[in-house]
Amino acid sequence: MSTRIVGRPEPDEIPSHYVGYIKRVPELDPVTACAAQIEDTATLLRGLSETDAMYRYDRGKWSIKEVVGHLADIERIMAYRALRIARGDTTPLPGFDENAYVPVAKFDDRSLADLVGELRTARAATLALLRTFDTDAWRRRGTASGKPVSVRALAFMLPGHERHHVEILRTRYHVAGVA
Repeated sequence: MSTRIVGRPEPDEIPSHYVGYIKRVPELDPVTACAAQIEDTATLLRGLSETDAMYRYDRGKWSIKEVVGHLADIERIMAYRALRIARGDTTPLPGFDENAYVPVAKFDDRSLADLVGELRTARAATLALLRTFDTDAWRRRGTASGKPVSVRALAFMLPGHERHHVEILRTRYHVAGVA
């Protein structure tokens, strides 16, 4: 088994809107961070009822189910971007509007268990992909949403993005998890 050397992304390979997410990941290996956190997130959500999962902390804010669905969407989009860039595809990748995705997805019509299962599946697929990258792939750069980005910046963004939303679930939605 080879040792994975990812290295932290340099400032010029991180889009400005990813900086806060990446700062939430002190680990040196984003794959290890991604693998460890999925169970923590699932455990946090495990004790919620379907009624609890419909909670919105304010008008116009996403429900807890919508937050979980959003996490799965972002997981897929960032993994797709990482795949394309890691494989040497230099085609600029388009942006997307997560706020437009959520209502169309109708996450509130699904069970929380189904949404958490989908998030687990998306993360497992991401991990399978990330584990295939060699040193060259990790350092490849491309363009997404009109900004330069590297594969490793995308990989660090994923656990940081999830940590951001887990913090919001704890502080604004008052989700405490299973004791």
